[in-house]
Amino acid sequence: MPAPPSTDTALLLVNLGTPSEPTAGAVRRYLGQFLSDPRVVQLPRVLWKPLLHGLVLPLRSGRVARNYAQVWLPGGSPLAVHTADLAGAVQARLPGIRVAHAMRYGSPAFAEVLARLRAEGAGRVLVLPLYPQYSTTTTASVGDLVEVARADGAPIGMVADYHEDPRWVGAVAGSIRDHRKAHGEDARLLFSFHGIPERLVTAGDPYAIQCTASAAAIAAAAGLADDAWQMAYQSRFGRERWLQPYTSEVLRELAASGTRKVDVVCPGFAVDCLETLEEIAIQNAALFREAGGETLRYIPCLNAAPAHADALAGIATDALAKCT
Repeated sequence: MPAPPSTDTALLLVNLGTPSEPTAGAVRRYLGQFLSDPRVVQLPRVLWKPLLHGLVLPLRSGRVARNYAQVWLPGGSPLAVHTADLAGAVQARLPGIRVAHAMRYGSPAFAEVLARLRAEGAGRVLVLPLYPQYSTTTTASVGDLVEVARADGAPIGMVADYHEDPRWVGAVAGSIRDHRKAHGEDARLLFSFHGIPERLVTAGDPYAIQCTASAAAIAAAAGLADDAWQMAYQSRFGRERWLQPYTSEVLRELAASGTRKVDVVCPGFAVDCLETLEEIAIQNAALFREAGGETLRYIPCLNAAPAHADALAGIATDALAKCT
């Protein structure tokens, strides 16, 4: 590997995390850490932990591992592979800054990567969570780690969101235009964002507002008419009411109404992962066909595309300039 840049400034890209292997044991360890975060599951620990370890993990780990196995890459989990590639692409655009990546859950762990960056001489660190839209369930959880680092004396800043940044909006819009140019423009476009419990939005979480703003900005930049697209939320967990409409229900309704082709894009995800490659491109594609639709075409995440790396490098540069 090339030596890191000789600089006192570092950029740390942070993604959610992923199991190390598509096995029940690895998935159980990962989900155990993820679902133990009070930001993710906001139930009293005394009630939730016995339920988590006694019921949820034993029932879910094997099934989720099988889902991961369907999309696993030669280099590992899609989220891990694409996040590392993205960090490398951003590094190429910021030769004067150390660029690294970490995971909120799993490996490489945030605290370990941050400690390494500081040991290498990075006195100033900017954390960029790879969540375009802010949520208390994701971005704020990374913020918790940032606050711990600040308490230890580390000069560290964080980008809260970039849901309407024109560079990022333009990159997603460009991917949609390229897809439709290659595959045809006769499909309805569905924006599918990861859901969160509706009560969090009622309590003030700005996530839903930011998702709506992102979709509208991307559709406008892609030149889509207002009646050519819609948005929905996927990946709900548990029995409580989550943000609606649900992606699965929208797809059933579209098929029932005679829509034959649907293009689905997931701009809440920086890189492809289980939720995009297995849930959307496999599960929901089958659901759409079973409901009477013909074709669901998934538009990949930006991953390490040049426009994505350009956008994140620009966002980081602007944020660092404000911190000087």
